[in-house]
Amino acid sequence: MRIFLDANILFSAGKNAGAMRGFLEVLQSSGHTLVADAYVVEEARRNLEAKFPASLKDFELVLHPLESSATLRCFLPPGLAPELPEKDRPVLAAAIQRRCDVLLTGDKTHFGPLYGKNLEGVTIHSPACLAKHLSDEATDRPSTPA
Repeated sequence: MRIFLDANILFSAGKNAGAMRGFLEVLQSSGHTLVADAYVVEEARRNLEAKFPASLKDFELVLHPLESSATLRCFLPPGLAPELPEKDRPVLAAAIQRRCDVLLTGDKTHFGPLYGKNLEGVTIHSPACLAKHLSDEATDRPSTPA
């Protein structure tokens, strides 16, 4: 599964070796591809510089295994997610353009109403929602006989 990471996810994983960084490591070790672009990376970096400058070195380590790209001019199709503020629209557009299966975001204020919805092939999840979804998928898979 290709998972696009919003800036708030990168910020949380970059600021300390807590639950979010651990969750991303589990996703990677399970074979999922974590994706970001320069737009979300720069937003996370700016916020870390302002609030937790000592964590920038660790932030770079978080970025190292990600599939990342330059920011392209990404636009949402007309009428898709009109409730998203202008600053969040490039995030969803980038996830769609990069053919991600999931947009992982902790932004409940702006993306919360879209959690669990599939827009142009991208399902929007909070970390808790994605963890539950993956757990449910694992439970639903038939076990292979020994």
